[in-house]
Amino acid sequence: MATKKESYAEAMARLETIVRQIDSNQLDIDQLSAKLKEANDIIEFCTDKLNKVDAEVEKMLVGKANTEE
Repeated sequence: MATKKESYAEAMARLETIVRQIDSNQLDIDQLSAKLKEANDIIEFCTDKLNKVDAEVEKMLVGKANTEE
């Protein structure tokens, strides 16, 4: 699971490693199940980060538009 102190870039790097392991058939079935769960957790973490940043940017743009009027 992605930790709260982990950056988006670090989480994406871990996800890319998992994808490479899956693509190259480096994992047995037990490892595959665990890695898929980990990948899902990382995707959720990254999606949340992106949504938060998107909301912050939108808030800034709306605030800027309101001050320019």
